[in-house]
Amino acid sequence: MNRTLDELIAKYPELEVCSADIEAAFEAARSSFARGGKMLLAGNGGSAADCEHVVGELMKGFMSPRRLGESERERLAVWGEEGAYMADRLQGALPAISLVSQSALATAYINDVAADMVFAQQVYGYGKPEDTLVVFSTSGSSVNVVRAVQVAKSLGLATIAFTGSGGGKLASLCEVTIRVPYDRTPDIQERHLPIYHALCMMLEEAFFP
Repeated sequence: MNRTLDELIAKYPELEVCSADIEAAFEAARSSFARGGKMLLAGNGGSAADCEHVVGELMKGFMSPRRLGESERERLAVWGEEGAYMADRLQGALPAISLVSQSALATAYINDVAADMVFAQQVYGYGKPEDTLVVFSTSGSSVNVVRAVQVAKSLGLATIAFTGSGGGKLASLCEVTIRVPYDRTPDIQERHLPIYHALCMMLEEAFFP
């Protein structure tokens, strides 16, 4: 964990102010996955793309191949050669769901109910106390993201926010807020990416050494 953080800070010295919060975010996510939980992610625009990116790193091998163990391979052996084929290609996963991907549900809910509640409804439907909600908002005050965090906290989920320097409303709502020291949206988003890459690497090292 420290090696990955050290490498991150070496590349982006300005992010040293975020190091304690990055460690706290790692511990919250690690604890959630260790208890059988999953990660839910929400954000708008470029931050929605960040949600998808994180899911891509957690649900399959990122820096390691995450090969199946013998007991897992044995479960697939019932399918003979096809089972061996699948066992050779399946990879260990950390369960993560991007809430921005549910287009039919989202558009129906926005049209029929309320746009600011579109992520909150999904947190209410998917969320369990052992889960973590990760949100991205450069302002820290995106209303649909704030509503999702409020519902998550009511359900007992851990909450992690990626924001800019101000932190917005999320800074006082979330257990962990990673506030990168920038104010312009592109500058903030450019620093969010290496941080969540580091978090994904740290989680992979923890669960798939």
